Amino acid sequence: MSDWPPIPLAALVGFVSALLFSSIPVGPINLTILNEGAQRGFKWALLIGLGASVMELVYCAIAFTGFSSFFVIPEVKAFMQVFTFVFLLFLGMKFISAQTVSVPMKLDAASKKIETRLEQKMHPHSAFMTGFVRVMGNLGVLLVWVVAAGNFMAHDWVDDTLPAKAVCVAGVALGTNTWFLALSFGVSRGHGRFSESTLVRLQRLSGVCLIVFSCFDAGHIVWQLAKHLARHKF
Repeated sequence: MSDWPPIPLAALVGFVSALLFSSIPVGPINLTILNEGAQRGFKWALLIGLGASVMELVYCAIAFTGFSSFFVIPEVKAFMQVFTFVFLLFLGMKFISAQTVSVPMKLDAASKKIETRLEQKMHPHSAFMTGFVRVMGNLGVLLVWVVAAGNFMAHDWVDDTLPAKAVCVAGVALGTNTWFLALSFGVSRGHGRFSESTLVRLQRLSGVCLIVFSCFDAGHIVWQLAKHLARHKF
């Protein structure tokens, strides 16, 4: 992928990553769309997804702009590659071993408190604001995009330039809304809620995908290490 022009590559990375992160795991926004979309229809579900995607883009932009100066440091780039592998492997194992659609993580308690306070203060009554506030209170979304931004820049998939970062965020916007559009349409035509067992299977499939991606990341790390050793050997 290093042969790709920087701008198209950044757009593709943003789009694909948004599809991946939006569809897995089965998180609070997806569950809200699944439950309410089946009852209130396509438009309501789509507006929930639109509100969620707007706030997710804010977190994504913060991740790229607020931490980008650290991601270009060689030592930090190497650390982010290893950390991403461990992080994805950990999440994958958690999702595979899950018995319910709620996988407890250390950020969940804090996120729940923040989400509750935001809902009490903002009183989101519209579908758009429901999605917006629930993502705003979810600290895990910001953490995921910080890790993702570091990983993309560590692999040189997104250049440390404003155009590349902006195009990547635009790709995230397209990918996120594409997923929520497809999910809202599917649920509104489903005439009923997904069963608990179906959601658990989807979550476990998500875990498999994360482990596969972490193995790809590990292979890339080994390949880079081998090239580095070969250069210094001779």
